[in-house]
Amino acid sequence: MSNNKTITNVKIAISGKSGCGNTTVSRLIADTLGLRFINFTFRTLAQERGVALSEMLVLAANDDSIDREVDIRQAAIAREDGGCVLGSRLAIWMLPEADLKVVLAASPQTRAKRIQLREGGDLQAIADFTAERDRQDHQRYLKIYEIDNDNYSFADIVIDTDEIAPKQIVEIIITEIKRKIEI
Repeated sequence: MSNNKTITNVKIAISGKSGCGNTTVSRLIADTLGLRFINFTFRTLAQERGVALSEMLVLAANDDSIDREVDIRQAAIAREDGGCVLGSRLAIWMLPEADLKVVLAASPQTRAKRIQLREGGDLQAIADFTAERDRQDHQRYLKIYEIDNDNYSFADIVIDTDEIAPKQIVEIIITEIKRKIEI
């Protein structure tokens, strides 16, 4: 990494499955470092189109253009001038030139509990829905992009978020980006 890179023009890509803390951590890092926060997802597209997330997921299962639209739009926004934090399931694959590629991981139980806290609902139903969504996402990513989202061996850092608070995760990531750009 060249020494002329500064925190204000760094690009950080953060990936992880639903409930791992992507959005929370990405937003905190962006706020802490004064970077743009980019989190264009199926949820965003569903809101734009005025449909429920569950409906958008059904549509996406049968129409690859939905995945491509989300991924193209988020990557294009991230490639605009200036630093950013791109937080999405495929961020590290869609922004391979990112200065730091981070994967957040958590157990299925932790993820379901976090989603329940965020959205409410029955824990078992959430766990079942999340497992099915993971399965569908995995199949779509393989089919559309030949990406195995369970293989993130090229990431710069993988953080198990089960027992770590978001602020601690942010500290780990900021320490790593500073090390990488030699501040």
